[in-house]
Order: sequence, then structure tokens, then C-alpha cells
Amino acid sequence: MLENAGLSGSKTTSPTLRDWLDRLAASGRLAVMRPGIGLVYELAAIANRLDGTKASFFPHPDGHSGSVVSGLVSSRAWMAEALGVGQAELLQHYQTAAANPLAWREISGAPCQAVVHQENIDLLKLLPIPTHNEFDSGPYISAGLTIARDPETGVQNVAIHRCQVSGPDRLGILLLPRHTDHFFRKAEAAGEPLDLAIAIGTDPATLLSSQAIVPLGHDELEIAGALRSAPLDVVRCTTSEVRVPAQAEIIIEGRLLPEVREPEGPFGEFPQYYGERAARHVVQVVAVTHQVNPIFHTIVGGGLEHLLLGAIPREATILASLQRNFPGVQDVHLSLGGVGRYHLYVKLKKTQEGEAKNVLLGAFAAHYDIKQAIVVDTDVDIHDPAEVEWAVATRFQADRDAVIISHSQGSKLDPSTDAGVGAKMGLDATIPVGAPEMKFKRIRVPGEEEVDLGRVVAQGTDWRSTLGS
Repeated sequence: MLENAGLSGSKTTSPTLRDWLDRLAASGRLAVMRPGIGLVYELAAIANRLDGTKASFFPHPDGHSGSVVSGLVSSRAWMAEALGVGQAELLQHYQTAAANPLAWREISGAPCQAVVHQENIDLLKLLPIPTHNEFDSGPYISAGLTIARDPETGVQNVAIHRCQVSGPDRLGILLLPRHTDHFFRKAEAAGEPLDLAIAIGTDPATLLSSQAIVPLGHDELEIAGALRSAPLDVVRCTTSEVRVPAQAEIIIEGRLLPEVREPEGPFGEFPQYYGERAARHVVQVVAVTHQVNPIFHTIVGGGLEHLLLGAIPREATILASLQRNFPGVQDVHLSLGGVGRYHLYVKLKKTQEGEAKNVLLGAFAAHYDIKQAIVVDTDVDIHDPAEVEWAVATRFQADRDAVIISHSQGSKLDPSTDAGVGAKMGLDATIPVGAPEMKFKRIRVPGEEEVDLGRVVAQGTDWRSTLGS
């Protein structure tokens, strides 16, 4: 693998989940609940109320021996802090890490294997697994990193797949047509199960690395090392050759069964609708290992943690793709209103007419999830939805500046599509090249940015008392 040269930022300050919790607690960003909060709905309700302001820690919910945490990285600023970089450097740091993976380091005697269960496994007795939404089909593992190996090459893949607890030692899992599914189809064609592991409770860098959009043959645990600026320690599973993060809180070891499908769902997903019930793949659990007093990480569907975990890595990948073809592209943003997946804003320093429309086409090609893209000029803050809307309101005409592509591949979790097939719309909200200078000149009050309100506002003064002065 390539050496970790040129990574921006310093080594992350949070190499384990527990280190990150310490940091959040020290800065007043971790709310610790009373013991015994209900695992069915109550835990998720509290986590949602605190979403974006504080992470939520639940000691011994429903009298369980374990604990639960949610909302670990529910803002862009928190993500950047966890990686040891400034917020403005976040996408560049992620791009560089994905391009320069750092080989992991295998150890023995890992914390994640302090306690081992291989007989009479009952997931709901071993782990405090919550039920989040009203019509969820039951308890779900929503923040576990599914790690599988290519049965031919042995190269691993890491992704987050929702996992329904279907029985004491059985999971229903949603596999979209991506890398884990590719590995499984190879194994199933040979009549073999696919060994995998589900790592729960990892550090923020490893969590973020799982969402990297990279070609087959790239192990995201090596991207985690690059994000941390230090090799990630891994350990071999107790029942397979799969390597897992040594500092994870919990590891579920299992086998994805060939020629077996069972009902899974519904489950509250990131678009804030339910993923439908259907026949899905099945994992037979063969072992559970964990740290002493393990912490179960859960992600409540559709919350900020869920949206941002998908958005940041996609932004980094899309920005790299666009900049290879369009040097004028300066930044991209997947809006939260577009559930961090479907609506893309692009900042472009335009040099010629028609360029913005080409950028729109490049954006749709960069990731099939993108449903709507808007290109704006460099004076627009693409992280402020009101600024983008203003650009559309004053620089866009539908009959001239819209691009519509029908019957194209989109997200299967978008309920407005036909099994994932839908339309895409691009909006060119840029100023025409050669427009008269004053036609699109933004108004500005000189000195507004420099005003010191603390100096000029008379605190506690009654306005009537000033009339005679």
C-alpha cells in the first residue's frame, strides 16, 4: 500500500470510542441518562431530542448489563475534530486518506475479545439492542460495520448494513448491490456461506472510513488508518479469517447463508421513510466477543449522525471526481434537506458558457444517488440553504437553465422512484459570462462584518430614557 505521506492534520485525538466519549464529556457534549431507560422507543426518542447538540449515553437500559450510546458524530465540526483537522480541511483530509490507505497492524489479545461467547448465543440477552421507530419490525443493529472478505482474493470490504434481529442467533440483513453483495454472490455461486463480522462501537475515524466510496479491492480499515495518521490495530476473528478493529466494543461473527432468504423490515431509513419488508439475506451468528462492560453504538434512522455519515464521504468522492474534469469546481455540499444523499450543491468558478451544465452531468455520473444538483458561483455559501435558494431565485430561469434526465438510476430507498429508477434535475444558477458588472452585483453595507455589537449595544437601557438625551 502507499505510504501515508502528505496527510493533512494531526493524528486524531480519539483513537477509540471511549477516548471520543471522554472528549465529548469534557466539553459538555455528552448527556448521561439515568439507568434503566427503555430500549423500545424511549431510548431513540431521547436521542432524537438531543440530536445535533449532545451525544446520548444510556447506562444499563432496561436493566441490561451493557450500555448504549448514540449521536457520536452529529455535526460536521465534530467529525473534523475527531479526525484532528479543521472543518475547512475535512473533505481534503478524507480525499487524501482514501487515495493513500495505510496498512493495518495485526495484533493478538485485543480488547474486543476480552469476553467470548460461542455457545447458546442469544443476541438480545447479550447486547442492549434498541427498537427505534414505531413500525420497525423489531430490534436492529444500525451502526455495525459489516466486514467481509473477497472469497477469491481475501481483500476485505467494510460497510454499514442494517441488521434485524430475527432470532436468538440469526440476523436479517439488507444487502444493496455493492461490494459485500459482490463477495456473497461469489460464495453463493460456489455453494458456500460468506464469513463476515459486524463491529459495533468503533472510533469516529473507523466509523467514517466505512462509508468511503472506493473501487473493489480497497479495505476501508486501511483508509481508517490514513484518517487517523496511524495504522489501525486489527485482530483475527475467533471463527474466521476476517480481521476486525481491535478496539471495537463488540464483534458479532457470522456466516451469510447461501440460498436462504427470510423476511426483513420495515425499518426507518435515512430518507425518513420506512424501508419496506421483503425477503432478504440471512446471517447465522456463530460467536459474539466484546470488551468488559461493552458500549453498544446505535444510529437512529434519519437523524443527523445517519445523514452526515453518508454525506461527508460522498462529498469527498464527488468533489474529487468533479475536480478531475472541471478545475473550476471549488467545493460541494450534500444538503441535509436532501437527506445527505439526494441534493448536491456545487460551487464553480465559471469561465465559459455551458460549463455549469457539463458540471451537472458530471455530478450525476459521480454518484447515482444524486437526484437534484445546483451549480452556483463562488460568492454563494453552499453550506447555507438560504444562499443557494437566493442564487436560484435570482440567477436561474427554468426554460434556459434546467437539465432534466428521465428514467435514470437513483436510490432504491427513495419512495418516489420506481424501484430506484427515476428522474434527475440540474439547475444552473450561475451568472452568465460577460454579464454587465452591476446587473448581478450583490448589495453590501460597508463595515457590516466588522461591527462589534458588544461595543455598540447599550445593555439594559430603556429606550424611552434615551429620548431626552
